[in-house]
Amino acid sequence: MSDLLERLRGRGWRMTAQRRVVAEVLDGDHVHLTADEVHARAVTKLPEISRATVYNTLGELVTIGEVLEVSTDKRAKRYDPNAHRPHHHLVCGQCGAIRDVHPVGNPLADLPDTERFGFTVSGVEMTYRGVCPNCAKA
Repeated sequence: MSDLLERLRGRGWRMTAQRRVVAEVLDGDHVHLTADEVHARAVTKLPEISRATVYNTLGELVTIGEVLEVSTDKRAKRYDPNAHRPHHHLVCGQCGAIRDVHPVGNPLADLPDTERFGFTVSGVEMTYRGVCPNCAKA
């Protein structure tokens, strides 16, 4: 489970009721919700929370580095609270389900110097694609 709430408290982030609900909705393993999904879940906990507040809170969380904004395809951006443990994503090409994966090895080291074109490479984002078990059954 992600430790988003603990991380936010630890950095002294002002925890309003609205911010707390957004953080609670995002907290967990393999969470990759769209802003609209965050809003829909937040409304069940705090009916008066506005869509604008959810979008603004997500933007703040991304800006302070506590949530990753993930775009694995042409679908809506998703928000990933697993911002402090390096990982990649496994995406179902049919339903869009996303899982965090932690392959062994160092993909940065796998890029030969001749393929770096003079860049100083600081990070790698890999997306594995396939079909999830639920879609494979259908």
